[in-house]
Amino acid sequence: MPPGLSDRALVAFTLSASIASTIGGLPFNALPVMLGSLADSFALDPQAVGLMGSVCFAGYLAGTLVAPLWINRMNWRVLTAASATGTAASFALSAQVSGVTMLYAVWALIGFFASTMTSLGMRILSDLPNKVRAYGVRQGVELSVTAAVLFALPPLVIAGWKYPGAALALAGVVAVLGLSALWVPAHPLVPVEPGAGGSPARRALPARSWACMAVFFVFLAGNIALWAFLERIGTGLKIVAGEMGLVFAVLKLLGGAAAFFVAWIGERGGHRLPYWAVLAGIALGLGLLVSAQSFLPFALGAWIWEFAFTCGCVYQAAAIARSDPRGRAVMLVPAVFALGSMIGPGVAGQLAAGGSYGGVLGLAAACSVVPALAYTWWQPDGSGVQRRGARAGA
Repeated sequence: MPPGLSDRALVAFTLSASIASTIGGLPFNALPVMLGSLADSFALDPQAVGLMGSVCFAGYLAGTLVAPLWINRMNWRVLTAASATGTAASFALSAQVSGVTMLYAVWALIGFFASTMTSLGMRILSDLPNKVRAYGVRQGVELSVTAAVLFALPPLVIAGWKYPGAALALAGVVAVLGLSALWVPAHPLVPVEPGAGGSPARRALPARSWACMAVFFVFLAGNIALWAFLERIGTGLKIVAGEMGLVFAVLKLLGGAAAFFVAWIGERGGHRLPYWAVLAGIALGLGLLVSAQSFLPFALGAWIWEFAFTCGCVYQAAAIARSDPRGRAVMLVPAVFALGSMIGPGVAGQLAAGGSYGGVLGLAAACSVVPALAYTWWQPDGSGVQRRGARAGA
């Protein structure tokens, strides 16, 4: 535990960092609903919808790459307030824009400001003693808040005010969440080593950290490709606005439950079996989505997929943290997430160009196999190789 930090302060910092990080997750968590409303409001085709998601996360990626340059040098409360203000203002501005080209630019801004919140949340939590639990709580809080937002947006806002209303609603949510600036720590909880505040040099990270991040990127790109078009898949099945709101609200509640579930299990599941359990869950969810012809199988498929996908994200973030005990690699997790979010929707848009989403579902399935295979034969601390070598020697 950081020196001089009480249990009460530990809880306060964990929750406030998680709430602040929720701002960073909003563009992603609301992506299918927002892209769907954009498609309906501006008559966008699948390629344009996918490009909008990719542009947003190009801005997100840029923000995560430059965040290490200042994140240890600024007052974290000031940074939280400034980034929340920028995110809220960008959402509000997008509600006033009438041209698609300008929308691309504004969504890039949304991604840029939101990324700072994610990076800061990850940075604060990296100072806490139980990292698997801290990241699980973060994701659980983020998805629980998002569930409430997604439950209300389709039937109460988008149905009447379309995209402009949804954008203004998210601006208001961000403004409220930005009050977490009052409770986040002002400075790092653990003293920063001289020279550690800058961007980590590529060669300074262990090769195993880059390997873990590469595996995570593949997993994210394939599944975020599906996430970006999940609302469109439901719309093709004639799912009405109220039902769509229910699907996404329960989906994010289950995502939050999955994150808290992983936080509760901790390391007890081992470092291999969880990835196969995740793959089994994703396969079941995708199977239901492929065969869905009505609301119930679509909803069940989406809910099962989300639960498994969230578990996979938490386990892989923990693997990246284990790969670098000095805590540098975990600060790049938002960048990996952004890169996957930038590539995935664009690829999905091309796969769905003909109006069929079978290719998008197939991509998610293929990319979900990679972590299970990778972590069966190898572990970020080298333990897998060592144990197999010991058995061979015996």
